Amino acid sequence: MNPVDIQSALHPAGPQAAHIAWLWWLMLSVCAAVFVIVLAAMGVAVYRGRHHTGPPADEAAMRRAVSLATGATVVILIALLFASVWTGRAIAALGSPTPLDVEVTAAQWWWQVEYAAPQPSNRVTTANEIHLPIGRVVRVLLKSTDVIHSFWIPNLHGKVDLIPGRGNVIWLRADTAGTYRGQCAEFCGIQHAHMALTVIVEPEPQFEAWLVKERRAAEAPQTPEQQRGRDLVAHGSCALCHSVQGDGPSAHLGPDLTHFASRPTIAAGELENTPENLAAWLADPQRIKVGSRMPATGLRGDDLQAVVAYLEQLK
Repeated sequence: MNPVDIQSALHPAGPQAAHIAWLWWLMLSVCAAVFVIVLAAMGVAVYRGRHHTGPPADEAAMRRAVSLATGATVVILIALLFASVWTGRAIAALGSPTPLDVEVTAAQWWWQVEYAAPQPSNRVTTANEIHLPIGRVVRVLLKSTDVIHSFWIPNLHGKVDLIPGRGNVIWLRADTAGTYRGQCAEFCGIQHAHMALTVIVEPEPQFEAWLVKERRAAEAPQTPEQQRGRDLVAHGSCALCHSVQGDGPSAHLGPDLTHFASRPTIAAGELENTPENLAAWLADPQRIKVGSRMPATGLRGDDLQAVVAYLEQLK
């Protein structure tokens, strides 16, 4: 199986994940060996106890054996401790004077992703997806707007908490192109299990082209139906929570919709981004993601189809 097609800490695609995987395999190997040795010793003891007919065992020899086993246990634990400390330092050693800064803000139950830039007009804001260039060091600035969440992309790094009122930072580098799945790893409410994040690692030219596209304003409606949908979004309940750059609402309680149609999923990985799924989501969000902050839109019939047509052309 290709490692870019799965979500696994044991298929690293970057140096931090590789260090974590090495420590995991080391601990598994050592603990498995100890387990086998203990079972073998137990088996020998049971066998001898059932078939022993000679004089009692030598207590001095038994003490030596127990002391040797205790000493070996202490040595193994100390070795694993040093391995863990070394791994932690190796993970923290990654740095760069010119990193790519990505700000990730967690909320119940979705992710806002913003790419920093010297000029405010060049900042890029998206939702539930992160694009990363291959081989470039990335500094991820982590925040939470409500409860404690945990940022985890198993193929790239370990877990880092996002705590309300306190910023956190994680450094990572992706060395293998592909699409990876991230998720919240700290129980954060009823939809904790459905708070996913898509991470797309691509060559630098493709990443820069994506940034250029994301900086553009929203696509203008091309048909009367799309124009009607745009008007419903700009002047309806959508405008209370969502932004559309250069066209329509500018609220920030929910995901930015400027390039909504280019995202692979809806509702933080809950549904594939298709017109049918979008219509179902807009018609009744609570049926699909119970407890989500997305309220009922009240859209029905032609109004619903018009909004779907408008959103699906925002690429």
